[in-house]
Amino acid sequence: MNDVEVEKSIGKVEFESSSTFLNKGFTWAKQEALSYAHNGEDVVGLWYEAALPGRAAFCMRDVAHQSAGAAILGLQNHTKNMLSKFATGISSVRDWCSYWEINKENTPAPVDYQSDSDFWYNLPANFDILDTCYRQFLWTGDTEYLNNPEFITFYEKTINEYVRAWDKDNDGLMEHYPEYGRRGIASYNEDGLQPLIAGDLISAQYAGYSAFAKINELKGNHKLGKVYKEKAAQLQKIYQNDWWNEESSRFYGARLQNREFYEPYYDIANFLPLYFGLISDKEKLKLALKDVKRNGVVNVEGKSYFPEIYYKNGDKEEAYAILLELIDPSLIRREYPEVSYAVMGSIATGMMGISANGDTEITTMSQLPNELEWAIMRNVPILNNVIDISHHSNRETSLTNRSGNTLTWKVQFSYKKDQCLINNVTVDLQHEYGLDEVVTSFAIVTVNEGETICASAI
Repeated sequence: MNDVEVEKSIGKVEFESSSTFLNKGFTWAKQEALSYAHNGEDVVGLWYEAALPGRAAFCMRDVAHQSAGAAILGLQNHTKNMLSKFATGISSVRDWCSYWEINKENTPAPVDYQSDSDFWYNLPANFDILDTCYRQFLWTGDTEYLNNPEFITFYEKTINEYVRAWDKDNDGLMEHYPEYGRRGIASYNEDGLQPLIAGDLISAQYAGYSAFAKINELKGNHKLGKVYKEKAAQLQKIYQNDWWNEESSRFYGARLQNREFYEPYYDIANFLPLYFGLISDKEKLKLALKDVKRNGVVNVEGKSYFPEIYYKNGDKEEAYAILLELIDPSLIRREYPEVSYAVMGSIATGMMGISANGDTEITTMSQLPNELEWAIMRNVPILNNVIDISHHSNRETSLTNRSGNTLTWKVQFSYKKDQCLINNVTVDLQHEYGLDEVVTSFAIVTVNEGETICASAI
């Protein structure tokens, strides 16, 4: 999809379902999110607000989280411009940190930056941005995320110099020490605890290493890809073994300055490992999800992650319940930009189960809750195409390739079936097995431009 086509796709996505409340919520989220988008009138170029309302700025964590919803809205060039600002901001004089928050004047936001020795910075940020670049490539197919020298430099400096600069004891994990002040905080949690390291930092580093490995594998750099796949696996092993509290059946949230573990639930440091996919042990994953459900979250920014977390981990009913909370007009601070963007992303990638592989393959899997009879999302910009996806319960899905290249469609069902009907022709299904022995069934279908294919379980 060229820049002109991308521009034409902005705000064209539509959604309908059997729930009037959800439909109204989608309309609100779309309008709210688009009201925060700026289309080149400012010095910084294309951008959308991704910070506290009124700051006229975007920060690293918020952009990373809002990027999925932005892609649904056709704002992928806005996201790429903002990610490029973070990428080019990385510097040795700041120990390979970038600028945490950039304003519409294309300068670091004064509230967070005074000088290169005095600035706000949360250490998970570089890895979160690296992971976001990879996810944006998968959705858009934009090869600049693989080949642009500015992005490549950012990736390489992040997984090398950045880690070395903040890992003073050379154990592979980055640390924060009190003398750093607000420079190099070891978590996205900003409650003042100032731990040595927190669970969300490990999980973001894991996601960054995993993304770097996959980027290199795509480019044919298999040796380097293997190195960082193994580094990611080592972080996963450390977290699942050393950070597990057997007595309370939960993961520790942080490690304190005296190197003792912090046992109480630590909000984002406990739930981001689920968001980043750090936990592979199925029993510990179940308990971690229960822990998050039991303890909840302290603010609306954190709540905006929850639908994605539950959709990713197979709990469509809990995901939908939180989604309804986010679109409820009575929700306090619903105007925070992250909320509307997270709603857009959660409906598309979670409920509708849409994903892509950066090339020509699109996957869908319905995660409609029991109370929804049907849902349809139209004019979805993805890869070099515009598509419609409709689900009727969890048994029938249709894809229309409105425009673009011929697609390979992986149509997936969230249960085990041996056959389905593809446009009324019987087709054998293949199977995949998840962590908890959950079986999904799928077929691979070619969908030409202008064609509609319907798949229904028998």
